[in-house]
Amino acid sequence: MLTILGFAMIATFLVLIMMKKMSPIAALVLIPALFCVFVGKGAHLGDYVIDGVSSLAPTAAMLMFAIVYFGVMIDVGLFDPIVRAILKFCKADPMRIVVGTALLAAIVSLDGDGSTTFMITVSAMYPLYKRLKMSLVVMTGVAAMANGVMNTLPWGGPTARAATALKVDATDIFVPMIPALAVGLVAVVVLAYVLGLRERRRIGTLSLDEALVREREQESETVLVGAGAAAGASGARAGGGAGGTRGAAGGSGAAADRVAESAAESGDDFKGLDPNRPTLRPKLYWFNALLTVALLTAMITELLPIPVLFLIGAALALTVNFPHIPDQKARIAAHADNVLNVSGMVFAAAVFTGVLTGTGMVDHMANWLVDTIPDGMGPQMGLVTGLLSLPLTYFMSNDGFYFGVLPVLAEAGQAHGVSSLEIARASIVGQPLHMSSPLVPAVYVLVGMAKVEFGDHTRFVVKWAVLTSLVILAAGILFGII
Repeated sequence: MLTILGFAMIATFLVLIMMKKMSPIAALVLIPALFCVFVGKGAHLGDYVIDGVSSLAPTAAMLMFAIVYFGVMIDVGLFDPIVRAILKFCKADPMRIVVGTALLAAIVSLDGDGSTTFMITVSAMYPLYKRLKMSLVVMTGVAAMANGVMNTLPWGGPTARAATALKVDATDIFVPMIPALAVGLVAVVVLAYVLGLRERRRIGTLSLDEALVREREQESETVLVGAGAAAGASGARAGGGAGGTRGAAGGSGAAADRVAESAAESGDDFKGLDPNRPTLRPKLYWFNALLTVALLTAMITELLPIPVLFLIGAALALTVNFPHIPDQKARIAAHADNVLNVSGMVFAAAVFTGVLTGTGMVDHMANWLVDTIPDGMGPQMGLVTGLLSLPLTYFMSNDGFYFGVLPVLAEAGQAHGVSSLEIARASIVGQPLHMSSPLVPAVYVLVGMAKVEFGDHTRFVVKWAVLTSLVILAAGILFGII
């Protein structure tokens, strides 16, 4: 009976959040609470929740302060020079532009928020793709895969969810996986190089000046053709809104003005971030850079627990960059939505995992799963989990997979001598594919800003994202991590 109720609870949770009948936070709380009553252990619900919250508090703290820290670093301009350097590297070579897209998306993904990554990447790269008539699905696909690899950072979501669901340390999941994830990131860059070469063969290589000359010639032709039909109307169209009632000469002048504006855009104005935003702190750039390097180094070397490191880092970043209290409050408020959503999800998960474990449902489901898996596959549960993570994280949300399915896989693995940490590491390899899932809100930001149809993006990216995920899994097995 507990086996049936356990699967019914997971299925109910997945259906409701996939159909968007309930938010993940509400479903994580209400569905397990209801099933806890069905099981006849409603009186113990409070104990399950308190135990879960106590164990998940460090993870929630880590996510909260990591989001604040990297949000502040973007606000103060830490990544602006990197964005400008990548755009300068790209020039107008399609191959360099695609590789630059992958590098930019990977770097900006350090803040752990997919929407922010896609907004910055598309804002910076879209004008180049559009001007050179490059394939926009290449841009969206490469950005999504790079973000998917980087999304495995402890504060990015999946690793924290795996740590939460299995009650292990996020550091113990992520740090050993760094070599495999690095191979995955290299695979994305290599793929970007190949796709860039394909784009180069298709459209050739131009300097930005040559691209602007072509654009000017095309607009001039439009003006001349239009002038022969109706000088005044064609002038308005050629002017592009710069002078709606101009004649042919006025339209030609507007075209020239537009080219001049494009020339300016092709240079220093291609920053991807507002160069005049009031939160910039150029005089503190090296302090912020050194602080970030020190923070990441301390995290990798496990000098202190990750929650403590980001708590101290966020406090230092806010105090030094925004010494006035109203400014600090404004920065915290600017990132409050992300902080509340992520930390709220973690604490809500305490109810789900607490009930699943406390009532014994997860044990019964694991026993059933162990009985159905052939004995020869039992010791390979790490590989099985890695392979399952591809379709499951694509067709369901991360919440559904990590809180509903992963605990069952971990219990089945333990029955065959496979540790929960190994299962947790294998569970994050499908993230390059997951970031293009229709259940990920950030992907709609990506395709919307890039003016790409979601179906076109999906058709292009799925095969390459699957390949990238399999490369990470293979590297993990080869290095003995999984």
